[in-house]
Amino acid sequence: MSDFRLRVFRSAARNLSFTKASQELCISQPAVSRHIRELEEGYGVRLFDRSGAHVLLTDAGRLLLESCDRLLDQYDRLAYDMSLLRHRHEGGLAVGASTTVAQYVLPPLMARFLERFPRVELSLASGNSREVEEALLDHRVQVGLVEGLARRPELRYTHFLRDELVAVVGASHPLAGRDELTLDELRTIPLVLRENGSGTLDVIARALAEHGLKLSDLRVRLHLGSTESIKLYLEHSDCMGIVSVRAVRRELYDGRLRAVDIAGLRMQREFHLVEPQGAGDGPGALFVRFLLNHNGAGV
Repeated sequence: MSDFRLRVFRSAARNLSFTKASQELCISQPAVSRHIRELEEGYGVRLFDRSGAHVLLTDAGRLLLESCDRLLDQYDRLAYDMSLLRHRHEGGLAVGASTTVAQYVLPPLMARFLERFPRVELSLASGNSREVEEALLDHRVQVGLVEGLARRPELRYTHFLRDELVAVVGASHPLAGRDELTLDELRTIPLVLRENGSGTLDVIARALAEHGLKLSDLRVRLHLGSTESIKLYLEHSDCMGIVSVRAVRRELYDGRLRAVDIAGLRMQREFHLVEPQGAGDGPGALFVRFLLNHNGAGV
């Protein structure tokens, strides 16, 4: 199939060696040469310049290599989707997700999942990361999506996607015209942040610790239990908030909130899919596989 030819090409291009490609893919070197030749004949261009035992990519080869990962990801997703058509899936599935994921990431993915598997009865509960983990351990949900660094040995964690936190203020705030603040200035600004136990607060604390600071060094005026509450509060106060960039895209676009960089402060995090250790192959495993195969498609 053409996707295998692309895999052969990618291996040869990355290694710049047909021999290493044959070893990596467990096929013969003549088979590597044949697949490359068929690709070249199909596209009507040379992909490699061959000089004895050495090969170099042509301009056409470099262009194809740039697209290879994306094309092969699409082939893998297609193969996954086609395989699902052979099976019927049904049953109840309760999912728990930290607030940011539940509000800004999961809804479009859930819609696609239910279009594909209408017999699955899907429900979603939101809470902070610790609450989601407790719900998993209490069997109130079968799959969780959480943020933060904590790891429970009874649970299995799989990377899902990356996120970044940004500092934001209301459009009328005196700092709305500033592009950047120093860490010393940050210590003087009243803040509204997420509640204790939230993954968002853990990320902020970790980023501050890299500069020898603690949350207690900041002027935290208020803790709120949801990002939506923080956004609305910021529009009517002199505070600054620190929230997921995913949560404020619309407000930044329409000018209701303004982002302000904090010099040297990088607040990045990863979201993880979480399942109980030893979880079986039911609707939960199906949902996890679906999310992993559709991760990045509009999220």
